[in-house]
Formats: sequence, C-alpha cells, structure tokens
Amino acid sequence: RRQKKTASHAVTELENTKDCSQAEKPLFCPSHPTERLRLFCEQCDQPVCRDCVVDKHRQHPYDFTGNVIHRHGDALRELLKSTQQRMGTLEGVLNEIDDMGSAVCSRAAAVATEICLFASGYVKAIEEHRDRLLKQLEDLKVQKENLLHLRKAQLQQLLLDMRTGVEFTERLLTSGSDLEILLTKGVVASRLAKLNSIAYNTHPSVEDGIQFCPQERAGQCRGYEVFGAILNKVVDPARCALLGEDFHSARQSKLTGFTLQCNDTTGEQMGRGGEAVQVTITHKDKRDCAVKPTVCDNGDGTYHISYNPEQPGLYAVCVYVKGQHVKGSPFTLIVKKKFREHHGVFHCCTFCSSGGQKAARCACGGTMPGGYQGCGHGHKGHPGCPHWSCCGQVKESSECLGGPPSDASQRSLLRTVAL
Repeated sequence: RRQKKTASHAVTELENTKDCSQAEKPLFCPSHPTERLRLFCEQCDQPVCRDCVVDKHRQHPYDFTGNVIHRHGDALRELLKSTQQRMGTLEGVLNEIDDMGSAVCSRAAAVATEICLFASGYVKAIEEHRDRLLKQLEDLKVQKENLLHLRKAQLQQLLLDMRTGVEFTERLLTSGSDLEILLTKGVVASRLAKLNSIAYNTHPSVEDGIQFCPQERAGQCRGYEVFGAILNKVVDPARCALLGEDFHSARQSKLTGFTLQCNDTTGEQMGRGGEAVQVTITHKDKRDCAVKPTVCDNGDGTYHISYNPEQPGLYAVCVYVKGQHVKGSPFTLIVKKKFREHHGVFHCCTFCSSGGQKAARCACGGTMPGGYQGCGHGHKGHPGCPHWSCCGQVKESSECLGGPPSDASQRSLLRTVAL
C-alpha cells in the first residue's frame, strides 16, 4: 500500500485466493484514480465516479450502479440467451456438415466402385463385340473368296472349252482335206455356236463392298448397348427404283420432285445413305436451259430429288448412282405452263349468282328460256352441279381452261376500242 502504483489495489491473503473471484473487486476511475466507479451515466452508457459527474458528465442523467444493474443486466442476459441459442444452432449445422461430408465420402467411394464395375463390364462387352465382328468379317471374306473361286473355275472351264474348240477348228481348217472339213463342219459349227451362246457376266459377281459403320446400333452385349456393324450390302443401279405419283410431269415455277430408292443386288432397300447420287435435268430444245436439282439424303436408302423448273417444255432427266443410270433413267419430263387461276365465279347457275339478270352468261353453255343468256337449274346445257362461270369446269380446284370473257370484260374492251 505504500507504493504509489499499487496504493489503490485490493490485497488479500494467499490462502483466500480461491474465493477471490467471488469477492467484490473495487474498480477505480481511469481519470480519477482515487475515486471508485459507483455511478452510471445513462447518456454515455458507461460507469463514472463522483468527480466525473461534476466534471465531464455534468447535466447527464446518471444513477447508482446498484439501481441500474438489473435493467442492463436483464438486457445483457437476453442477448446472451439469444447468442447461446444461435451457438447451439451453429453447432448443429456444423455437425450436419461433418455428417454430410462423411456421407459424401462414402457415397463417392460407392459410386467409384460402381463406375469401375461398369467400365470393366463395358470393356469386356466391347472386346466380345470386337471378336464377334472380326469373326463375322472373316466368315464374310471366306464366303466371298469361295464365290470368287467358283466363278473363276467356271470361267476357266469355259475358256478351256473355247480354246480347245478354237484349236481343233484351226487345225481342221489348216490341215484337213476338203472332204474332212465338209464331214465335220456340222459338229464343229454346232460346238462353236453352243460355246458362243453361253452367257457370262463381264464383271465379277462378287464386290468388295464391305464397310464398317461405327454409328450403327448393334444390339446388346452382356447387357450393354454396343455400336458398330459390318455392312455387306452393295447398291445395284439396275435394281434401284424411282418413286413418285407423277414424276414425268411438273408445273412451271412450282417446286416438285420425286424419290430415288437405292436397292442392293437382291432388290432389298439399302437401309442406309451415303451413296453418290447425281441428277441432271436439261431442256431438250434449249441447250442453255437446265434445272439445278437438290438431292436430300434421308439416311435410310432413299433420296429425295427436288427441283423448280423456270421454263416450260420437254426435259431429259438422268439419275446416276456410282456413275451408272438407275432403272428408269433417263426419262422425259414435261413441264407445263403455270397453273391458270379461275377469273370467274364457282356457282350453281347464273340465274342464282347474278340475282336473276338476263344478260349474265356462263361458259358452261347452258341457257334458260325467256331471254336469259346464262344457265339455270335443270335447263338446257346446265351441268347439274356447281361449276366455274369462266370455263365450265366442275372441280373447284381445277385449272382454268379459258372461255368467253364476261360481260364486264366485253364492255371494257368495246369501250377501249371506241376511244
């Protein structure tokens, strides 16, 4: 207590230090070290001493700490309670995060195992599918080689027969007497004619049309869907077909077209696209007039050819596959003039449509008694059904065939001539 720095400190016996935390410790003012903090300034919200109330906190509302502690302590306790609740919530969230982290690790390990099993099975399925494709390719190669060997043996035998016949005939003609030639002429001529009549294909009957299509679905193997198939079909231009309602006729300035179906050597549809299809459309009378067609590959062995002719007349259409004409090519295309629209009225009779006018005419040629120029129901020349007044056609969607102009056009024409 004699030291200036510790004169205001509280001192207790060492054996009583266990209870010192519960003992009330006096606090002194930092501005006035000899004065204890016994008051509380409401305006500044801090403890003060008596000298502070007189000096810096003059006219500030204040009270003893014992009188205000319950109010401020209750507010602090409420904040403490709320903070403790939030701490509990945060601890629960942290526990959930830890649990979720463990669950994620476990799930990731399980999924990794599934991926490994799937990949291992998929690899085995692909390898099995590979072996199956290679076996199929080997069988196909052996089959084609056997056919080629058979075809070669047949042609070699035919060539040998021809060579024998030719050598015998040459020897007969050069070394035989006249009588011998005349005696054997019939047999030799018959033999040579028979050899010449034997038909044979100038092209090999087997083609190397073996293709591998990796995008082709090949079913399932070991429960996995696999892709990749060997395609052995070869398009035969002579067995291809041109399809369409009427691809031999078209209209001027109207988009039209037809379909080409590519078939193999057995006549079956190819079932896939990718063939080299070429189409030319040229005018027969005008050399510089040609139509540029558009070929659309449908991917199933069919190709849609569309075109838009600008000039009427006769056209020659050529369709090529692998540089060869398909069946039905070339063919003649007739391009008619533009569709003529009707300029009249599609009616039942002129008597009804004109409101009973006597001068109203109709191209159907029907007339009514009583001075009427047009047709009427049940009278002479009436077609008995709705028809066009400009040409007499009974189909509403038909093309106008022309006919006598209406009264209005006649009057306008006469008036123009008079002027």
